[in-house]
Amino acid sequence: MERTSNQNPATEKPASGVINGLIGVVIFSGSLPATRIAVLEFDPVFLTVARAAIAGVLALCLLLLFKERRPARRQILSLIIVAMGVVIGFPLLTALALQYVTSAHSIVFVGLLPLATAAFGVLRGGERPRPAFWFFSVLGSLLVVGFAVSQGLTASPTGDILMLLAILACGLGYAEGAKISKALGGWQVICWALVLSLPVVMPLTAWLAPVSFSRISTPAWLSLAYVSLFSMLIGFVFWYRGLVQGGIAAVGQLQLLQPFFGLALAAALLHEQVSLGMFGVTVAVILCVAGARRYGRINPLPSR
Repeated sequence: MERTSNQNPATEKPASGVINGLIGVVIFSGSLPATRIAVLEFDPVFLTVARAAIAGVLALCLLLLFKERRPARRQILSLIIVAMGVVIGFPLLTALALQYVTSAHSIVFVGLLPLATAAFGVLRGGERPRPAFWFFSVLGSLLVVGFAVSQGLTASPTGDILMLLAILACGLGYAEGAKISKALGGWQVICWALVLSLPVVMPLTAWLAPVSFSRISTPAWLSLAYVSLFSMLIGFVFWYRGLVQGGIAAVGQLQLLQPFFGLALAAALLHEQVSLGMFGVTVAVILCVAGARRYGRINPLPSR
């Protein structure tokens, strides 16, 4: 007799989407602190193109190793949008912003990423979340921003504007990448986007390279390695897979946890004090994520 599975296929993929999305969020949590360390010694534009060039070469090797098929012509525009959003736009804008604000201050804006991702998911991905989803999304974002403001963070108008632009670029890249991942595959999307960027970032990396690397410290090199390998490539493998499996809007809410993962890393690695308020807000944000997933199920778009 054939054995039947106790697992529900309808819930298996969303659950896998949450797991993959959460892994991606944890990896991304170290991006801004690492970028902050790197821009103290590297020019922000050089840092942006260098991390994209390193990740792009590795991505090309992966595509050749697994003999992946080339994207169709109709998919090239979407891959360019992904590249402009997450390969160039977000890294460059955050690197510039971190010259004016601290990494802790920049983490505030990451709480707005779920809203940006969901909004572009509606515009580009064809999703239509219910009103309850938007309620929990806005509430969770306000909790993140309110917590950070309560910590007495200093502000810089230039840094804040750059971070807002970075969030918009990242949200667009996330949503566009998730949309095309359904046809091309999750890790293939970020790899092809990186490869498409190589003709631009490789010459710029050579042109903008410092005259001498002798004064670059080990922490700066390690930070460059992290943002190149993990932030630019490995994290996206899990993140896009999660967005495809669980939905752009629903899994995108996991980004609400990213600021707190970042603060936890700062406490563990930099021995910064973590207050009880952080844990309280973290619990509240987790409840918002759960509420958005349970009560904000995606409505199908009406057929034309």
